[in-house]
Formats: sequence, C-alpha cells, structure tokens
Amino acid sequence: MNMRIAAVCGALGMPVAAAPADELLERIPSTIEAAAAQYEGMLAAIQGDPGLPRTTAGGKRVMVGPKDWTSGFFPGSLWYLHEATKAPRWREAADAYTRRLDSIRHFTGNHDVGFMLYCSYGNGWRLTKTPDYRDVLLDGAKALSTRFHPAVGAIKSWDNPRWKYPVIIDNMMNLELLTWASAESGDARFRDIAVRHADTTLANHFRPDASTWHVVGYDPETGKPAVKQTHQGATDDSAWARGQAWGLYGYTMMARETKNPSYLAQARRIAGFLAKHPRLPADAVPYWDFDAPGIPDAPRDASAAAIMASALIELSGLAGGDEGKALLDLARRQLLSLTSPAYLAPKGENGSFLLMHCVGHLPGGKEIDVPLVYADYYFLEALLRYRAAVRSTPPK
Repeated sequence: MNMRIAAVCGALGMPVAAAPADELLERIPSTIEAAAAQYEGMLAAIQGDPGLPRTTAGGKRVMVGPKDWTSGFFPGSLWYLHEATKAPRWREAADAYTRRLDSIRHFTGNHDVGFMLYCSYGNGWRLTKTPDYRDVLLDGAKALSTRFHPAVGAIKSWDNPRWKYPVIIDNMMNLELLTWASAESGDARFRDIAVRHADTTLANHFRPDASTWHVVGYDPETGKPAVKQTHQGATDDSAWARGQAWGLYGYTMMARETKNPSYLAQARRIAGFLAKHPRLPADAVPYWDFDAPGIPDAPRDASAAAIMASALIELSGLAGGDEGKALLDLARRQLLSLTSPAYLAPKGENGSFLLMHCVGHLPGGKEIDVPLVYADYYFLEALLRYRAAVRSTPPK
C-alpha cells in the first residue's frame, strides 16, 4: 500500500490493510543462522586438512585440491556468510581458504578458472578490495583467455580426446571473470572474448524450444559444430537440469554485463522454457533431467534449483513488469522449498553441507542424491539476492 494513503487512512480512523507477509524474507535470517552453524561444524571437522570440501561419498566428506573445478565454491560460501553476518570470523576463514587457490592464477588446464577464482577471489575483492586479490584475478583472466580459439569463437572446455574442441554450456559461467577483468584493467580483449564466446554459444548450443545441449564439439579447422551431445544428461536430446540452469544464469549475467538485448532475450526464453515445463515439480526443484526416465521417482537436483533461483532473481529485475514479478515468484517458490526440511539439512548432518538431494553426474554413476558444495554457494547467493531485491522494491 502507498505510504501516503496509509497515513491518510490511519488519520481518518479507517482500517489499513497490512502488507502481506513475505514468508521467504522472514525465513532468511534463521536460514543464515542455520547455515553459519552448519559451516562452523564444517570448519571444525576439516581443520588441518589441506583440501577443500566438495561432497560426501559413503557417508564421508570428499575433499579436493585447487585444480578441482569446484574448489572456489567453499571459500565463496564463506564470503557470503561474511556478507550476511558481518562477523570477522567468516572473513578470516574466507581469506584463508581463498588463498589456497593462489596457484590457479596461472592454470590453463581447463575453462573452470572462472568458477575457481571468481567465486573465491572475486567475492573477496568485491567485499574487501584487498589489492592482491585483484592481481590473482587478472592473472586468472589471462590464463583463461589462452583457451580461446578465434576460428571457433569460443573457449575450449576440456582437453579430452573424445572431442576435438568441446565447449560445454557450463562455460558461460566463467565469462564474468573476463568481463570483470576488462572493466578493471581497461583491456578490451577480455570482454571481446567473453562476447564472442556468448555469441557462438547462442548460435549453436540451443534448440528451438530454448533448451540446451550440454556439449558442442567443434572442428577447430572450420570453426563449425561437428557434434551436439548431452554428456551428463539422460540422452543427447534431453534437457539436463543443471545445464539449463547454467545457460539461464550465464545469459542473465551477460545481459547485465553488456546490456546486449539479445542476451536478455535468450535468458527470458530459457526462463520461459523452465517455468512452463510440464515436468517441473510442484515444489519447483527439478528432476536431475527434465526428460529423466522414472519421473516422478527420478532424483531431484537441488543444485539446479539453487542456480536457477539465483539467476531468476537477477533476471526479474532486468525483465521488470509482470514478467519480472512472475520470475521472482518462481525463485521464491524454489527457495521456500530449499529452506524447508525437505532439502535443508539438520544441524550436524549431511557432512555439514547445507542442501541435501543434489545430483552431479548420474550417467557416470557419480554424486547421486548427495550434497554438493556449489549447491550451497548458489543457495546462499540466492538468499542474499532475494533479500536485496525485495528490500529495494518501493512499497505500494
């Protein structure tokens, strides 16, 4: 209700309807408190271990080294806890685990340098402006740029003999490191690479309904696609849930970074595909693949829901109007589910990770119905984005 109207009604003794409560907004403080308690337990349990937590297997926590593609998410989650609570202990922990990734600044072995460094050092730089964080990020952008092939117009993902030049939809998530580096350093080449990659992916990765293949294998001599597959999904023609989420997030981010209307249009198309999909469950936490065999008994993927929710919140602001409201409503539904006991782990359980019921690589028999560190990262990001989005909306 308009505040002026409310004041007039109150002065006249007329009843004033209270603004409807936002259940998710009210739930965020206790969820952040629960997340902090859970990660306090994590830090205590892994003290002395040189690695970084990724998931669990056989009831035991799985730790990885800096070159694992997931290595940046745990320090990134610590930075989000610092942002949410302002507690110095989270800044200290985030800094300590972030610095474990210093060696990645020159790593050229795959495309995931963006995940590794921008989620860790990037959040650290955003929140603290520590000078040597900036130096690591700029070195990382240079390393990532070495994997760009002008004839293909994209950054190579894996060095895998199965494909001559594979590019996966996940790679869209690594472009923000390049757009940041361009703005920070003044070197336009970083941004040019990000834009070329986004344009090439837009041209070749998506089906007419806006769903995406996971992998496009290019011929590096001609620069043209040679094969289109869905390596981690149910079939080559299926809509692997996390892949759809990567695409949604990537084009939303690129729309923000470049103001290119074609990127915003693509993000809206992907969001429409997901929001209107007949096999999106009532709680809006997708099955691991929208075409998975065994639905409705197929495993859910809370990591895909967390990534989707975070992207939808940002996209809601870019789209605006009734469409933006609908996108924000979908994100709210997802986060209400993820903050419920159905997905949010009880204190001290789940290997001290936050979210339960995630899927990593089901066809490969890996990480099925387990916690995943990147699910926690995007979950915390989505909660902070939602709180900021709702608080910035003027009262009606």
